Amino acid sequence: MSFKGFTNEDFDVFLIDGLEARMSALKETVRPKLEGLGEYFAPILSALSNDEMFVHVAKHARRTINPPKDTWVAFSNNPRGYKMMPHFQIGMWNTHLFIWFAVIYEAPQKQVIAERFSKKLTKIYKETPKDFVWSVDHTKPETIEHRKLKKDDLGSFFDRLQNVKSAELLCGYTIDRERVIQLGSDGLIQQIEDVFNTVTTLYKISQNRK
Repeated sequence: MSFKGFTNEDFDVFLIDGLEARMSALKETVRPKLEGLGEYFAPILSALSNDEMFVHVAKHARRTINPPKDTWVAFSNNPRGYKMMPHFQIGMWNTHLFIWFAVIYEAPQKQVIAERFSKKLTKIYKETPKDFVWSVDHTKPETIEHRKLKKDDLGSFFDRLQNVKSAELLCGYTIDRERVIQLGSDGLIQQIEDVFNTVTTLYKISQNRK
């Protein structure tokens, strides 16, 4: 595959001032690597999920002033987009890389998906690894460690997803940038695959298959 691992230069793209300069660096250094990860993981996620997964690399096309603070490649079972679907992501902020299963606010099936999660609350709580993290806002880098959650806390995330129009929920794993660089290409790919193997359970529950 074409992916050769991430470098300090890749993460430092998010420190470049100005929309045009940062976008130029993103396109040159980071986007080709995300495209490589997309090509590699699309068939793996298709096999894990039993749905054909299509690759969507963030283009940040709507931005006119503020440069992006993060970027990603997403995978969904819709060739035209991913935001309206339960989907998977690999992406990065200046500080870390993230690997997510995500249901964000644009998803019209959010309420139904949240109901399905609530019915499987005990299973999800027990089977989510302690070092995994949750997010309730994909636009912010902060996460909530699963090991610090009680079952009722997780249930409240599901309730919010069901009842609050702007709510969203992501589950996965984050890796500090130094560790990402240290892992190299092979180590990182294995780590990402391990995470996807775990969060595919959430995808299947969202599709009412588990």
